[in-house]
Amino acid sequence: MSESDLKPLNLKDPKIKTLHVTWFAFFLTFVVWFNHAPLLAHIKATFDLTAEQIKALMILNVALTIPARIVIGILVDKFGPRHVYSGLLIASSIVCVIFATATSYEALALSRFLLGFVGAGFVIGIRLVGEWFPAKQVGVAEGIYGGWGNFGSAGAAMTLPTLAMLFGGDDGWRYAIGLTGVIAGLYGFLFFNLARNTPKGSTYFKPKKSGGLEVTSKGDFIFYLIMNIPMYLALAVLAWKLSPSGLGLLTETTKEVLWVSLVVLFIFQTSQIWKVNKENLTHGVPEFEKYRFKQVAILDISYFVTFGSELAVVSMLPLFFLETFQGLDPVKAGLLGSGFAFMNLVARPGGGHFSDKFGRRNTLMVLIAGLSIGYFVLSQITSGWWISMAVLATMACSFFVQAGEGAVFAVVPLVKRRMTGQIAGMAGAYGNVGAVTYLTILSFVDYSTFFLVISASAAVAFIACFFMDEPKGQIAEVMPDGTVHMIDVG
Repeated sequence: MSESDLKPLNLKDPKIKTLHVTWFAFFLTFVVWFNHAPLLAHIKATFDLTAEQIKALMILNVALTIPARIVIGILVDKFGPRHVYSGLLIASSIVCVIFATATSYEALALSRFLLGFVGAGFVIGIRLVGEWFPAKQVGVAEGIYGGWGNFGSAGAAMTLPTLAMLFGGDDGWRYAIGLTGVIAGLYGFLFFNLARNTPKGSTYFKPKKSGGLEVTSKGDFIFYLIMNIPMYLALAVLAWKLSPSGLGLLTETTKEVLWVSLVVLFIFQTSQIWKVNKENLTHGVPEFEKYRFKQVAILDISYFVTFGSELAVVSMLPLFFLETFQGLDPVKAGLLGSGFAFMNLVARPGGGHFSDKFGRRNTLMVLIAGLSIGYFVLSQITSGWWISMAVLATMACSFFVQAGEGAVFAVVPLVKRRMTGQIAGMAGAYGNVGAVTYLTILSFVDYSTFFLVISASAAVAFIACFFMDEPKGQIAEVMPDGTVHMIDVG
């Protein structure tokens, strides 16, 4: 087998076995994260929820994921994927069972908010897969991990309503959701026994300090701080959406307390980032250890428009079809809308493959350009279109969206190996920031304008990609004993 080939069915290969063990862990995190979505009608009936309370649950489900992906990125770089993924699966299983057995809306909302943390599981596998696969295979391997794992949300939508029906009664949804938690917890123990952080004989490089990314210049330090601001703004927007001005779940005083807390947290994080980088910025770093933070920033922006738009569009697409085309019922509209997520199975690995084969920068630029054009086409859909043409346009656009996601994470492990978890965490958080931004915009504009806004923002990301440096040569990592280890990146 040549180094550029990857055979996912060759289970005798330890790295292929690791890939399958890891993508299934990610798959389960997405099942648990979105297990409520296909059963909302049952949950609404059980608790007699209002439309505003349902919307609040959906927002709470993604709220914690933004900071969680940053935290998980730090933890995985420090403690390793094996421990962190196992711990996340087991902890989320407990919260999932609490959600399934909740007897009040308050318990339902709190447990759904806490389950947002499981959405950070994606970050862990990015580091693990990056450790096991060489540079010429890492793109397609990360694509398989991301694409097949992302399918967990569709898997939940396809199976849980049937499970709830089989369990029967008013509490069928509770057993279906609780079962996903039990499976996730059991797999957490299995993952701990099957997974290893690195291939035998390899070193797991850890950051010198925890608390933030290491940067190698004063300009990059300022750039890093600026790039943290949108994540806090997104959390501030979420607090506003839950306040009396939005869905009314929080009081005005609670919203203001949260805003002040976010300011304090940003100041604290800035102090931690300074502690991590004080020595580097004061005394400098050797030339061979330097990297450019702009690489991370461009990946953040790219994931903002790719995964951010996917989360937003998946949330509104069934309703878009239902309201645009007369004669569709909710079931048919849901099936048509689900096609967007189905493309993950092939599109995300495809994006990683293109990145391995044709270059990281050029692939990302082409896919984001296609994404921009795709959303422009969607903005032109009216009731006068044939439904088949609208679905075809949607599927074509989704290919570029999800292939773009694969291309982003084909680059992440090649920036700085010992900080892959943190870089993946920041990029992943930006995906959620994008979703919050786009969904907030959607609450003020019509569908056509919504798609045009995404298209325009993708054009900005396309321009940003012009400034990306193609990963090539080797990156240096310092061994615990002080010796330098060189890692091929292209």
